[in-house]
Amino acid sequence: MISKSDTHGSSFVPANLDAADWSQLQPLFQQLLDRSINSPVELEAWLLDVSALDEQIDEAYARRYIDHTCHTDDPAIEKAYMNFVENVMPHVKPMIFELQKKYVASPHREKLDRQRYFVMDRSWKTGVELFRQENIPLETQATKAVTQYNKLCGQMLVNFQGKEYTLQQLARFIEEPDRQVRQQAWELSANRRKQDREAINTIFQELLDIRQKIAANAGLANYRDYIWKARERFDYTPEMCAAFGDAVAKVCMPLVEKLDRERKDALGIDTLRPWDLSVDVRNRPSLRPFEQDQIPQFIEKTTQVLSRVSPDLGRQFATLKPGAHLDLESRKGKKPGGYQCSLEASRQTFIFMNAAGLQRDVETLVHEAGHAFHYLAACHEPLVFMRSAPLEFCEVASMSMELLTVDHLNVFYNEQDAARAKRTLLEGIVRILPWIATIDGYQHWLYTNPGHTLEQRTEAWLKISGRFESKVVDWSGYEDIRASNWQRQGHLFGSPFYYIEYGIAQLGALQLWQAYQADPKRAIESYRRGLSLGGTRPLPELFAGANIRFDFSEQTLAPLVQAIEAELAKLPA
Repeated sequence: MISKSDTHGSSFVPANLDAADWSQLQPLFQQLLDRSINSPVELEAWLLDVSALDEQIDEAYARRYIDHTCHTDDPAIEKAYMNFVENVMPHVKPMIFELQKKYVASPHREKLDRQRYFVMDRSWKTGVELFRQENIPLETQATKAVTQYNKLCGQMLVNFQGKEYTLQQLARFIEEPDRQVRQQAWELSANRRKQDREAINTIFQELLDIRQKIAANAGLANYRDYIWKARERFDYTPEMCAAFGDAVAKVCMPLVEKLDRERKDALGIDTLRPWDLSVDVRNRPSLRPFEQDQIPQFIEKTTQVLSRVSPDLGRQFATLKPGAHLDLESRKGKKPGGYQCSLEASRQTFIFMNAAGLQRDVETLVHEAGHAFHYLAACHEPLVFMRSAPLEFCEVASMSMELLTVDHLNVFYNEQDAARAKRTLLEGIVRILPWIATIDGYQHWLYTNPGHTLEQRTEAWLKISGRFESKVVDWSGYEDIRASNWQRQGHLFGSPFYYIEYGIAQLGALQLWQAYQADPKRAIESYRRGLSLGGTRPLPELFAGANIRFDFSEQTLAPLVQAIEAELAKLPA
């Protein structure tokens, strides 16, 4: 059996391999396909060599993706990225399929350790079932369309108060005490998005058409059926997702509307408008944990916060350096959002975000740090395809960090502002769960109603989103903005059906938060034990490894929301 300490056990890949050059990759794939495998030991050695090649290709792609998202306006970087997408991956994908077929057909597969290889075995069998050669160019087309969407978003700039801002940078003004400033900033952002609404609709229609063809080629009725297999959702069903939406509507929305009524009364306004949802209710200036030009201080203080949660985690984070592992500031030409990316061959991690000096930036950085901790805990696994957990548990790693750090924010603030930050996070969880249910429900509709018109799509959005919108918030006069509000959710474009994972994981993270409040040391031990499993166990067992339940029904949701409400009652407004 492959030893878990054998992280670089294969010498199969040449040290000078250029994994962005298909002419160098092709003979290596062919050698793997042609190799005779005469025993379980030889099958394991073959898997190790497959992994060694796979991780080189994975890192070559990751580095080009990182470069592109950091510099969407650099033609040379875009060319290198698109060259990989168009001229490498279309060759790699069928070869990966052939390797998976070789594994699945091997008579020695059944003699491997069933517990160790269960998850990989199930995954590869599903991959063989789904693979279609004719889908490769379609996936390339989809990637190109998503790249155009990202490029449009990266070019969204506005002039406000005599300066140019990205929409991420403009967001800080929506927290300003001056209501007129908030409204101007909100309208400016919404109207800038509106300028590209038709172009984005065109891109999205192209993606819907491509994805339906992909599903049809695989012999499936719709893309939801396809993605359920492709995302390997073996442990829950579409019906369970619908039940989650019902639970959120029942459990969360009453609290959201209660909080909104309290907000309206505290602000002393007749109607609560969309630009009133982020401002401090006492009209205090928005929380400023750091200035935009103070990224080094931001990193240093985040390290202190994480060290308070766990000295070991703090030391790990301190090894991440700007440039090599971190790109945090917001700037022109940079893709919106944030992510963590694993560099599989070098066993490194990279964090990307657009910091604008907001409290949300602190939450984002510790969130992405959680992903980094997850990778660093699991990268000892020698087989690259067994390092990554399902997304539902990956987000437990990140969301837990947001909650476990929340009582240590006095590193950034005085005690009063630290309490404000905690309230912001807890209220944010109550508010994000309905948005998760909205985006998930909308995707179910989009992909189980192929051939729908733009008008039908808009009608469905308004119906679904209306179910999870606070009736206290007044959108009158901005109905057209509300009707296309889904366009700001990048997951709909680049990661179809990737959103319910946040809801499932949030409930796991809340369970860890409760455990941390009762016994911090034991909770951190549970957290790190769960992370160390990587992708070696099924989803329910990963949750159990962290000493939490895999369940996102009302039975689990209701007491957790009640715990949040009780905690909010202790905090000053």
